[in-house]
Amino acid sequence: MSDTWLVVAVVGAATIALRACGPVLLGGRMLPPRLGEVVELLAPALFAALIVTQAVGGEERIVLDERLVGVGAGAVAVVLKGPLLLVIVVAAAATAAARAFL
Repeated sequence: MSDTWLVVAVVGAATIALRACGPVLLGGRMLPPRLGEVVELLAPALFAALIVTQAVGGEERIVLDERLVGVGAGAVAVVLKGPLLLVIVVAAAATAAARAFL
């Protein structure tokens, strides 16, 4: 077995083990309300961090370019309660327009 397949197998097994920990450790009980609130906020926080690092993260410094225009336009579309497809199209169009004119 090559090193690559060994890593794939180990990561797969670790993923399965981590996914099984919740039901095994909780045993059908609900999370405490305070912990439930924190867990609900983890996904949006991680998603926001991913967006920021992809939008302004460079190799060794912060990069401010046309991608921020797209993120801003997408954020406005989300605030205006646009459907997901519209948000994506608006963000892509704003980024393309900024790249064309700047």
